[in-house]
Amino acid sequence: MTAPLNQSNFTKYQPFVKWVGGKRGLLSQIIPLIPKEFNNYFEPFVGGGALFFELYSLRLLKDKKIYLFDINAELINTYNIVKNNPAELIKNLQEFKEKHSKEFYYEVRAWDREESFLQRSDIERASRFIYLNKTCFNGLYRVNSKGYHNVPIGSYKNPNICDELVIHNASEALQNAKIFNSSYKDVLLHAKENDFVYFDPPYYPLTSTSSFTSYNKDSFLDKEQKELFEVFDNLAKQKSHVMHSNSDTDFINELYRDFEIKNIQANRFINSKSSGRGKISEVIIQTKLN
Repeated sequence: MTAPLNQSNFTKYQPFVKWVGGKRGLLSQIIPLIPKEFNNYFEPFVGGGALFFELYSLRLLKDKKIYLFDINAELINTYNIVKNNPAELIKNLQEFKEKHSKEFYYEVRAWDREESFLQRSDIERASRFIYLNKTCFNGLYRVNSKGYHNVPIGSYKNPNICDELVIHNASEALQNAKIFNSSYKDVLLHAKENDFVYFDPPYYPLTSTSSFTSYNKDSFLDKEQKELFEVFDNLAKQKSHVMHSNSDTDFINELYRDFEIKNIQANRFINSKSSGRGKISEVIIQTKLN
């Protein structure tokens, strides 16, 4: 791992959206586990991209090819707009900020119920995505069985709808990234020996009632977790560096029993009752090549 940077020359790159299960609070535990040397970087469930932006901040992705994947089409559209057209995005978000109200929130949220939704411009859809993320309850991205965003408005007095510096910095970090609206399984088409792949999928539920897998309208339970294991195992066999975050459950520990499993402590935030929040054990699973 490289030495700490001189803070006077340090630009902080960070996610432009809040994401359920995001790793911003765990970076101090994850970064020491990153392989010391690797070729290209892959994040097949990019979400908010906390690890990607942190590695970029630390210059650990310098001169490397970067591949970011997610099946959430609206999220990936937003990544591409942040990358390619931050100025117009910021202009739109400033307009959204001026119009922000309860009535405006529900009007914008309802766009995806319209047949013409996908005919809206990419800029409009990206602006909507960030606006809803910054103003909805707990910053959740949740959709119903029809794929409609259904999170109520949050009770924020002054939500930071348009953070110009974060968007401009994120755009800079994304310039060398290839961004795919596709399944995590497509990583097998690109990753090679000595590449680093970080999986941060929807977590396996701790209990039958604790599942939060609605990042899209599809579930991610036993069958899907086993399919992810097969991809992880195939990458390990081709000598890629592979890391995977998940819940500390018997199911996950048994599934990855032949790999290195490390427990880390995370804060639980997504709970309606304060008594249900606090420290919780998670696992980092990885191949160990160096």
